[in-house]
Amino acid sequence: MIVSAENINNLAWDKMDNLIPAIIQHADTGAVLMQGYMNQEALSETLSSGKATFFSRSKQRLWQKGESSKNFLLVQSVLTDCDQDSLLISCRPDGPTCHLGTESCFSEEAFNQKNFLGYLEHVIDTRKNDKPEDSYTAHLLSRGTARVAQKVGEEGVEVALAAATNQKEEFIGECADLFYHTLVLLADQNVDLSQVMSVLQSRHK
Repeated sequence: MIVSAENINNLAWDKMDNLIPAIIQHADTGAVLMQGYMNQEALSETLSSGKATFFSRSKQRLWQKGESSKNFLLVQSVLTDCDQDSLLISCRPDGPTCHLGTESCFSEEAFNQKNFLGYLEHVIDTRKNDKPEDSYTAHLLSRGTARVAQKVGEEGVEVALAAATNQKEEFIGECADLFYHTLVLLADQNVDLSQVMSVLQSRHK
């Protein structure tokens, strides 16, 4: 269920002394970033401010992630589970999430790598919209669909050649180039990566 200001009272607050665990997930990669606890006031503040706010059990007060470090968690959506006694909050982190300076409070680097395409898609969309002068992505998009499509074709050929000639390091590098340029072409065509993933999922079924 999507959580909003209108249905906060429907959550199972009485199960854990007015506290509900909140799992923070990266909106673009799906990576689990941290877990905290929220009371009703913290959840209300999270929804109204758009920044993840928790109830600190050690400080016994509301605590907004980033209030000191400025590494805020920008909320994209808030869901609750079937029992309505836990929260899954999708966020875009504005800096490292963990106080140790890492992206996540969990050791999941391999998981993050596998989901990096979602983050890269977000970066490409930002370059597309902001058009920074020193951005290769923005420059490539400015040259039009034909040029972006040409780059995808070139990288596809280079991937095939590297595989055929058994050049593993070259093959890996060319695959990275192909994935990147394909994401740029998706941005050019206003197609989300999730749409492609949906097709793959439907074929898997």
